[in-house]
Amino acid sequence: MTAERDRSIEPGVPRSLRVVIVDDDPLVRSGLRLILGAAPDVDVVGEARDGSEAAELAERLSPDVVLMDIRMPGTDGVAATPEVLARCPSTRVLVLTTLDSDAHVLRALGAGATGFLLKGDAPVRLIPSLREVARGEHALSPGVTSLLVAAATRADRRDQQAATDRALEPLTAREREVALAVGRGRSNAEIAAELHLSLPTVKAHVSRVMDKLGVDNRVQLALEVHGLR
Repeated sequence: MTAERDRSIEPGVPRSLRVVIVDDDPLVRSGLRLILGAAPDVDVVGEARDGSEAAELAERLSPDVVLMDIRMPGTDGVAATPEVLARCPSTRVLVLTTLDSDAHVLRALGAGATGFLLKGDAPVRLIPSLREVARGEHALSPGVTSLLVAAATRADRRDQQAATDRALEPLTAREREVALAVGRGRSNAEIAAELHLSLPTVKAHVSRVMDKLGVDNRVQLALEVHGLR
């Protein structure tokens, strides 16, 4: 009988959520075991000190969730996550760590983790998050959600800046300055004052910019400048 079949129970009887704890610090593992022991539907079936042990335990025990730290000696949590999932596809990985940069979050989720919690949130969020992850839902700390939103916003800004750079590539440095000023809603007179140019010179620059970018008016030019056309 396989490990998966061993987990079967009588119909109608709730089955405990089987969890493997992965952390190189024995005190952390002990504290997590105490927290999880307070939940009647959670059963800690194993502990591992690093990612390689976690993958071996996942294959042998078929847990519902592996509670995974990131920074560990040897195989870290990010590297171990795809290995756990390859050895036991039915297992979910919930990252629990003190690391809170968007790079760590994105790496962990990209590796296949279903959830990401910060250890400071653990006492309140840990058990509900384990249940969510076991159901296949994503569980993220509020702080982690904020990090992801900020990362997405930065990515949008980078994409927009890249679109603007591509659009303005045909322009000279001075024409680019004029185009950006138009994009900020400046009038010809304001541009002349800002760039220390004569009004006829500004008008000539604006005309050349429109010709080069294939636009007919200042609104279209402004959209082009902001990467929206």
